[in-house]
Amino acid sequence: MALTATCSRSGFVKRKFLYWRQTNSLLFSTNDSIVADRGKPSSKKRWRKCPQKPPWTDPLSWNERLADVVTPLWRLTYDEQLELKQKHQERILSQLCGYLSGDLHSQPPSPVRSKLRFPVLTVLPSPVRDGYRNKSTFSVNRGMDGNPKTVGFYVGTNRMGNIVCVNGDHLLNMPEKHKLVARCYQEFIRLSSLEPCLLFHTGGHWREITVRTNTKGQTMAIVYFHPQMLTPEEVAVHKAELVDYFMRGPGSVCELDSLFFQESTMTRCTHEESPYELLHGQPHIYEEVLGFKFRISADAFFQVNQAAAEVLYGKVRDLCVPNHEEGEGRTKVGGTLLDVCCGTGAIGITTSPRVDRIIGIELIEQAVEDARHNAALSNVLNCEFIPGKAEVVLPRLMSQLSSAGGSVVAAVVNPARAGLHHSVVQALRNQTSIRRLVYVSCKPDGEAMRNFRELCCAPDPRKKLTGEAFSPTLAVPVDMFPHTPHCELVLLFER
Repeated sequence: MALTATCSRSGFVKRKFLYWRQTNSLLFSTNDSIVADRGKPSSKKRWRKCPQKPPWTDPLSWNERLADVVTPLWRLTYDEQLELKQKHQERILSQLCGYLSGDLHSQPPSPVRSKLRFPVLTVLPSPVRDGYRNKSTFSVNRGMDGNPKTVGFYVGTNRMGNIVCVNGDHLLNMPEKHKLVARCYQEFIRLSSLEPCLLFHTGGHWREITVRTNTKGQTMAIVYFHPQMLTPEEVAVHKAELVDYFMRGPGSVCELDSLFFQESTMTRCTHEESPYELLHGQPHIYEEVLGFKFRISADAFFQVNQAAAEVLYGKVRDLCVPNHEEGEGRTKVGGTLLDVCCGTGAIGITTSPRVDRIIGIELIEQAVEDARHNAALSNVLNCEFIPGKAEVVLPRLMSQLSSAGGSVVAAVVNPARAGLHHSVVQALRNQTSIRRLVYVSCKPDGEAMRNFRELCCAPDPRKKLTGEAFSPTLAVPVDMFPHTPHCELVLLFER
């Protein structure tokens, strides 16, 4: 059954939309505790034994249930999605203004909304709305028919004991190539003599598969495998079967450019803990963003929506280093841009033509190596990437820049969902020569809100926040994830 947004106009799907509204009424809540407690009884009754409700009593099909989990906004037109996201971002930012208008010396006040005190631009839309994901991870578990060798996405929870693995062919954000690889992997494991690994302690071997693609159509697949008690020689037999299936068998229709294999006895493993083994093809695929080339390895971070990433990085570049058109090109502002928590260097590299120097700081050494390689790919010579903790590196670095007479144009941070560690915020706040800070957040109503408050509160020696306060001056939402409630927020702070 194909699902399309246009079917929301029928009366039948309008009833389904009402069901979705009821079950997702807190989808955009800015109060995480409410979302976490959704559906739970009050604390006084939480441990009272209740009759077990039969699972999946709603009238929806499995495809609709999965679409509601993975792409909750699929029933809305894209304009309606953007309108929802705009209102949600404005609610979050009005909450920030409420915090800033309170007494920030004391405990954080309740999240009272306040009138916006700075401009919030209209959400920048994604240039690509369907099939935009360049990375997808498909799970293996029991399907709707009970077959444990089903490849797709989960509906249900372990706690409720109602997990079902549903094929993702109908999902709007998945490209056709990813769906094809998933179908072929399902066929392969069903042909294999080995069982799937549904729970580590119950045995089994075949686990999920990750598919990565680029705009040129190159495809990388990473198969995850639990060796259990198999010998290396026995594992080698099944690796050979995997290669044969995808290179010479029915899976050759996928035209894989890279096939990786990772043996893992844990839920998640880094390359250092359990190396990715290249079974066939090239070790990397490559992508371009704003004219710069980036290497994508099996575990490297890269924005899942390449087209929207160009919108995002272009806007971040403009806010970090604003300048004006002169003649046929842009003037170079000069100075130094600090890219804190720089990852693989995308923001710094794409901004490099506008400044004299980019200095990136990143805790993960592998990411620093990737950033250096990415700069070399595009012959970017003014980027330097330093491994280490930002709170340790920043004070020493700022002292060196000051003694050398260098000027800092701006700092930019793009942390993970967990936000910045308090010590990093301290370091940014207390370096008085940083007058302009661009914060990129994928979850501004989470831990990032704590970062915003600490950047903007009055000086507080108890928290070692002694530098002059920043003020938010502009917010730009960017839609990186159509059909989902998620939205990237770029927030400019100045002082």
